[in-house]
Amino acid sequence: MTWLGIGVLVIGIALLVLVLVLIKPLLNLAGVLTSVQKTTDQLPQTVSDLTSQTKEVMGTSVETLNQVNTQIKELSPLFYTVGNLGRATNHLSSLVVNVADETKTKTASANKLATNKNLEGLYGVLTLGYFLFKNGKK
Repeated sequence: MTWLGIGVLVIGIALLVLVLVLIKPLLNLAGVLTSVQKTTDQLPQTVSDLTSQTKEVMGTSVETLNQVNTQIKELSPLFYTVGNLGRATNHLSSLVVNVADETKTKTASANKLATNKNLEGLYGVLTLGYFLFKNGKK
């Protein structure tokens, strides 16, 4: 054999060893690629299922929002009425405060008169008598 034949034989043996070493990883890679292909084959159906479920959820949420809007429209007059009632109550309480202030102002002079003339006891007795008279009728 010549040097050329020996070189070719060494290269052939090296390639044979390389193929034997790479057989197992290449078979594993083929299995992984087969699994990836199976998964990607299922993707269109999965995407279709997800799309249909998303459409159903969106339809349901639109219906729910429409129901909520309808119920809010039905309750709006109630809220307006409660607001009007609150404003009327506020106005009434303001009037009561004004009347109380006016009464306090008007009775201040009578209170001063009663204090100056020492009539507090007389007013107390008259008030007690009126109270007993009212309770006696019941």
